[in-house]
Amino acid sequence: MSALTSMWAWDNPVPRSVDARGRDYAPAEPAALVAFCQERALQRVFLSAPWAADEGPVGDWFGAATTALQTAGVAVGPLGGDPGWLGEPSLAVTWALTALRSGPSDSLQLDVEPWATPTWSTDRDRLCAQWFTLLDGVLAALPAGVGLGVDTPWWLAHEAWEGGTLLDAVLARASRVGVVAFSDHAQGPDGIVALAAPAVVAASSAGLPFTVGVETDTAEVAGGAQYTFIDEGPVVLEAETALVADAFGTLPGYEGVTVEHHRTWRALLGLD
Repeated sequence: MSALTSMWAWDNPVPRSVDARGRDYAPAEPAALVAFCQERALQRVFLSAPWAADEGPVGDWFGAATTALQTAGVAVGPLGGDPGWLGEPSLAVTWALTALRSGPSDSLQLDVEPWATPTWSTDRDRLCAQWFTLLDGVLAALPAGVGLGVDTPWWLAHEAWEGGTLLDAVLARASRVGVVAFSDHAQGPDGIVALAAPAVVAASSAGLPFTVGVETDTAEVAGGAQYTFIDEGPVVLEAETALVADAFGTLPGYEGVTVEHHRTWRALLGLD
C-alpha cells in the first residue's frame, strides 16, 4: 500500500485562448484526473480554484472536476494562495466563498506564503499578523461543516510567536494542516522525518488531521536538487515515503503523504 495518499493539483485543461486563467493541461480533465487518483488510491486532492471559480470555462471545469472526484470517493480541498491577499484579506474571503459555491467541499486549503514575499526577512512580524488576520477572516466566513486547511512549512515549529510558535498560531485556527518537508530522502538530520517531526507531533497533539508534503518539481523550482524527487524517480519516491509512513503512521491524525504536484508527478512517472 502506497504512503502517497493525496496531491496538490495546480493545473487545469482549459486553453488560454479560451480563458486567461487556463493552463492547457489536458490530463487535468475531470475523467483523467479521476482515473489518475483511482489508479493510485488517492484519498484527497487539493485542487487549485481560480479567482471567480463560478464563472467562465475554468469555473465550469473546476465545478465539474470537484463533482467527478467526489463522486469517485476522492475528497477535494479547493486550493488557493495569492500573496496579494495578505494586504487585502477580504479578497481571500471572496475567493473562498466563490470556490465553495462552484465546487462544494468539506475543507478549503490555503497556501498563502508570507515567507515567500520579498520583505519577509525585514518585515516578518507584520506579514505574519496579516497572514493570521487573513486566516481568521476566511475561517469566520466558512459555511458550517467546512474546515480550514493550511499548508505550513516544517520550520514554522521553530519560529517564535507570541509566547509560542508560528505553527501554534496556525494550529489554533486550522482544522487540518499539510506539513511541507521537502527533501529527497526520509532519514538523516536533513531528511523528511527529522524535518517534519516537531510540526507533525504538534499537529497530532492538537487533534488535527495532517499530511506530510514532498516535492517532485524541478530543482530550479524546488530551490535545489536535494529538495525534490525529480532526479530519484518514482521507485525511490515510494520507498522513501514508506519510511515516512513508518515513522508517523501510528500518530493520531496522520493521513499520509501529499505530493507536490499533479503535473510533475505524472512527468516523474513517465506519463507525460
